[in-house]
Amino acid sequence: MVAQVYDTLILSDLHLGADMSRAREALCVLRENQYRRLILLGDIFADLNFGRLKKEHWKFLGFIRKLSNPKRKVEVVWVEGNHDHGLAEIMSHLVGVRVFQEYRWSYRGLRHIAVHGHQFDNFVVRNVRLNYWFGTLLYLQLQRWDTKKKSISRFLDRLGTQWQRLSEKVASGALAHARHHDAARIFCGHTHAALRQHDRGVDYFNCGAWIDEHLTYITVGEEGVQIHEYEQRADDQNAHAGTVDAEAIEFADEAELLEVGSAEDSEYESVKR
Repeated sequence: MVAQVYDTLILSDLHLGADMSRAREALCVLRENQYRRLILLGDIFADLNFGRLKKEHWKFLGFIRKLSNPKRKVEVVWVEGNHDHGLAEIMSHLVGVRVFQEYRWSYRGLRHIAVHGHQFDNFVVRNVRLNYWFGTLLYLQLQRWDTKKKSISRFLDRLGTQWQRLSEKVASGALAHARHHDAARIFCGHTHAALRQHDRGVDYFNCGAWIDEHLTYITVGEEGVQIHEYEQRADDQNAHAGTVDAEAIEFADEAELLEVGSAEDSEYESVKR
C-alpha cells in the first residue's frame, strides 16, 4: 500500500527549551508522515535562551535542517509566534528556513492562511514585556519544580486558556482575518487547544500543542483537513534504541548542529525579545 503524501503538515507550540516539550514525539510524526510542505506554526521555542535546549530539542532542529535541504523537495515554513519572536535571522542561519509573520498558499483552488494567533490575543499584544517576565520565565521555572509528569504545569496551562477564553478569542479574530483576505481556511496555534470551527464559509483550525498529554497536528490533503492526535506506541522507545546507528548515518550532520548549538549557547543566552 502506497503511503499517503499530504500537501501540508502543520504543528505548533512545541516550546523547545521547556521541560514539558515533547520534541521526541514531534520528531516521530515528522519522520512517519510524507508531505510536500511543513509549517511550523509558531512558539517552536519556549523563549530565546538556547541554553535551555536539551539533546532531543537539538535533534528536532537537526531534522528540520536536513528536511530543508532542496534535495528533499519539502518546503519548510516557519511562522513566528510570540515566544520565538525575533528568531528570523538566527533560524535562517541555524536550520536554513525562512521565517514569516503570516504564510499564505493555495491548494485545490482554495486560499489558506497560517498565522500563529497571538495577534488576536489582546493581552499578549498589549503586555509583551509583562507576559515574558512574569509569564514565560516563571512558568519555565515552575516546570522545573513540578513532578516528572508536569501535572501541575499542564493543569495551569489549561486553566489559563479557559480563564482567558483564548480559544474563543483567537478563533473569532482568525475567522474575521480570513474573511478580510478572502481565505477559505485559516490555521492558528497559541491556545494549546486543538479546535475546528466553521463560520460563514470559512474554516478555522487550531493545531493544539506539544506540551500536554494530548499531542495534535494537522494535515491538509486530498481528504481535506484533518486534526490528528499522536498516540505514543509501546515500541516507540525500543524503536529509537534499535535505530541509533541508522539515524546517525542518515542524519550525520545533526552532530554538527549539536556542536553549533553547544558552541553558541552562551551567545544566544543573552538574546532577549
